[in-house]
Amino acid sequence: MNKIITVLLTAALLSFATYADEAVSCDDGSECITIGLWDIGIAVGYGVKSNPITQFDDIPIYIIPSLAYYGEQWFFDNGNLGYSLLESENITVNMTTSFSSDSAYFSRWDPSNIFVAGGSRVSTELANSSSFWDVDDLYALNFNELEDRKVTVLGGVETFFYTRAGIFNIALAHDLLDVHSGMEAQLKWMYRFAFSQWKLELAASANWKSQEIVNYYYGVRSSENYYWNQAYNPGSATNLSLTLTTQYAINQHWELLFLAHYTDLADEIVASPLVNKHSSNTFFVGAAYRF
Repeated sequence: MNKIITVLLTAALLSFATYADEAVSCDDGSECITIGLWDIGIAVGYGVKSNPITQFDDIPIYIIPSLAYYGEQWFFDNGNLGYSLLESENITVNMTTSFSSDSAYFSRWDPSNIFVAGGSRVSTELANSSSFWDVDDLYALNFNELEDRKVTVLGGVETFFYTRAGIFNIALAHDLLDVHSGMEAQLKWMYRFAFSQWKLELAASANWKSQEIVNYYYGVRSSENYYWNQAYNPGSATNLSLTLTTQYAINQHWELLFLAHYTDLADEIVASPLVNKHSSNTFFVGAAYRF
């Protein structure tokens, strides 16, 4: 945990030392979407999203779609629907919806995995090598098949602050479908810059999840294992993440794309008997076409 905190602080300090004197405009190669027009793109290549849930495989990634539309106030952005309450040069406030990210580990057809091949469950037993269990305790090791963890839609408010040191985002959302009745909060920093044909974005975030979310996705049902249903009682948790996106423009429509994402899982989540990793990593390399 200390490592990723050091990386986040270093990245933030570097951004202050290298910020541009002027805000990046659309003509300078930043990601801009014309109001009133659909923005459609697709990336094809290969990547992998590691799955910290013991009973599930890592998820290969072959296709990443992009679909967005921004009106004067309403917008749709890769599955998220929103409405702008305030928009100025330095701040934007939106009401928005989004999908739960935790459910992607449990469902092949989760919205985050629609264009992913593979990732199916291969075992109904948990590995005996997990460092979180006493291997002599047969009650702890004997798991039945996991029950479904459903996807849900989160709704709330997000605010963006545009500064020379980058873009800062604060968001708060609640479960709209009453699947787990939990809440999420996010603090995110993004820094974008472009030179020649290259575009880079570095992002760092802290994602807080309420006890209801952690218990719903990473807790153990009594039908799965009665021992751990009683023994594991998680509280709220905060994951820390880093993302690097690099794009190289070949021409007006084609570009090369590399994406790397690292999430340091909170101790409350790592302590779950369903989890056998301290982090989740995603990488993707390929070519993208923008229509």
